[in-house]
Amino acid sequence: MRIDHFIHCVSYPCTDVRHDAFAVPGVTITAAEISVVLISECAPRDPADSYYAKGKPLFLETTVQAFNDAGLAVKTWKDLLQKGIYLTTAVKCAKASQAIQTATVQRCSLLLEQELALFPNVKAYLLMGDVAIRAINTIARRSGEGRIIPAGSTYKIRGDTYTWRGARVYPSYLQAGPSFYIEKSKRRMIVEDIRAACSV
Repeated sequence: MRIDHFIHCVSYPCTDVRHDAFAVPGVTITAAEISVVLISECAPRDPADSYYAKGKPLFLETTVQAFNDAGLAVKTWKDLLQKGIYLTTAVKCAKASQAIQTATVQRCSLLLEQELALFPNVKAYLLMGDVAIRAINTIARRSGEGRIIPAGSTYKIRGDTYTWRGARVYPSYLQAGPSFYIEKSKRRMIVEDIRAACSV
């Protein structure tokens, strides 16, 4: 199954993102084998940096480093898929500025919801950053399930146990991009959260 055959944005209504950088994973996977879904913020401005791009894309480079730090020996996105780990973004277009509007997260959560519904055997969701957390909360509220992750600073809430639709949910920090190398404390917490999610 190719994810990009199922997920499409028809009207591109959001005004604070770059539509030319719209990206849905264009890889063939066996959805039933996915047990961990990592959701980061948004597509990169340069498509060459996206998770499944050829060469050495930045998003994949830092993500592979995080998983290796957590004790998983991986080098490529294929290695991650073989271990049942799927990488995607909450917002499918790239940011046009520093922030992403709440309305954009809400609209794009419709696409994310369709995407997540393709995976019947997920045991853990890694929510990498505030945008991913907001997206999952939006999906849950829309279906009447209520907020999954409470409001508050990530470092304060990440130690508690959260579940959604039978899977564990881990609020964490953004691992995709150069910021992963800057803040050592966040990098440590990212690694801890990845290790926990992969052990469920």
